[in-house]
Amino acid sequence: MLVDNGVHGDSRVQKAARSAADAGWEVILLGRAPDGLPRTWQLGGAEVRLLTVPDLLRRRRHEFRRVWRRGVLSYPPNGIAPHRAQAVKAWRTDLRLREAELTLAARAGHPAPGWRRTALRAEHLAAQAVSRWVSFRYWQLSRGQQARRKLAGPLDRAYTRFWEAARGDRAWRRLEPALWDWELAFGPVIDELRPDLIHANDYKMLGVGARATLRARAAGRPVKLVWDAHEFLPGLNPGLSKGRWLRAQCAHEREYAPVADAVVTVSEALADLLQREHRLRERPAVVLNAPNVGPAPADAAPAPDLRARCGIGPDVPLLAYSGAVAPVRGVDVAVEALPKLSGVHLALVSLPPGKTSTPSIAKLLARAAELGVADRVHTLPYVAHHQVAAFLSAADAAISPLHHLPNHEIALSNKFFEYSHARLPIVVSDVKTMAETVRSTGQGEVFRAQDVDEFVRAVRAVLGDPGRYVAAYDRPGLLDQWTWERQAEVLDGVYARLCGQRRPEPAGRAAALLPSGPR
Repeated sequence: MLVDNGVHGDSRVQKAARSAADAGWEVILLGRAPDGLPRTWQLGGAEVRLLTVPDLLRRRRHEFRRVWRRGVLSYPPNGIAPHRAQAVKAWRTDLRLREAELTLAARAGHPAPGWRRTALRAEHLAAQAVSRWVSFRYWQLSRGQQARRKLAGPLDRAYTRFWEAARGDRAWRRLEPALWDWELAFGPVIDELRPDLIHANDYKMLGVGARATLRARAAGRPVKLVWDAHEFLPGLNPGLSKGRWLRAQCAHEREYAPVADAVVTVSEALADLLQREHRLRERPAVVLNAPNVGPAPADAAPAPDLRARCGIGPDVPLLAYSGAVAPVRGVDVAVEALPKLSGVHLALVSLPPGKTSTPSIAKLLARAAELGVADRVHTLPYVAHHQVAAFLSAADAAISPLHHLPNHEIALSNKFFEYSHARLPIVVSDVKTMAETVRSTGQGEVFRAQDVDEFVRAVRAVLGDPGRYVAAYDRPGLLDQWTWERQAEVLDGVYARLCGQRRPEPAGRAAALLPSGPR
């Protein structure tokens, strides 16, 4: 099983690996060590290995050259600019210290000769001039680098079109060579493991898994490839479509999608899109991002108390949001609404492991302070995926205020199912699939995306009569179908079909991700 992150925080991948191992498959999950230090651990019956992935090809050749047409006086992009800036700061700091020493000497009755004061003032002026010169050259370098960061200028677009015309879907080799960094790190490890089945999560790992599959087949080993598409790549932020990165990633995906023996994805709508986009012979199987509801792992700690972490009592109205904070996630609408929602608090379960903030969270908290509601916004770290529903259940309602983007329209997110199993009334923006689901089940209210007054109306409705919305979860079978245990059966069926196996007891199951036999 392959993933392009550090596994922690990716609940879908963790659940898939653990449940596959529980079903009897021998699972090794390969991910990327975020700090570059390889490590391994057990995730239930699955073995996790984090690999070092050097990003040597991430920087493009032009990043090693000066951008002459944007700044003939700029520093070269070789690290000299920050070095010079720091050296000038050190020089000016030393001058201030020397000036302080002369002042103290004068107070002690040992004044320095006048020429020393004059020389020091002259050196101050020289340092100030050099500082301005260094800042100007650094600014020219930064401006040139920023202008080419998205590779969306006229010359960059012409370069992109040329290689797309010349090499078609193989053009990503020129347009996004950093994809080879993943191949060079993961490929040798996969080849050494000699798996029977490769489960590649998302678009970067699709190429890695496909190339390993092709090498194995060329060597006479009938490896099967499952591609787990988490999102619709062409539907990422439309602003990316003007640059080179997204076009290269889409070409990479198109080249290797036909290699997959089976495709699984996260929603019915996305399954239809993928089948049309890649002309797949079979419609992808749908494996929802649903939470575990079975017994927690034996070594699992109980879920922490949400209200205790927020420092509030049981009677304080509390809205919960779980997931990353980014502009397109729309969480700012909740902060803007708090002045109109007297006494209501907001818990953001959004802090990545080891971090106390992120740029987006810091911006949100600054806005909360401007509005005078900072004491009602609580930022909290993520909890383990098997704890999320229990952790959130202490809130009065949950929110999912997504903006309108293609991928937001077609998916039911992790948080939607976690909110549902927490049995919370849900306030969602009018993104297509989620809004339709909430309206059909009656489990919450829908508001117009990015509309503060509409959000306030929806929150007041669910807080005013929570029992009406919670009753929706009593509908027979509703929550049963939204469980990972049900989704794991689908995934297990895909594995078994590809490997030509029936569904025996786990002890009799040959390994899917490694050859059967002793480990």
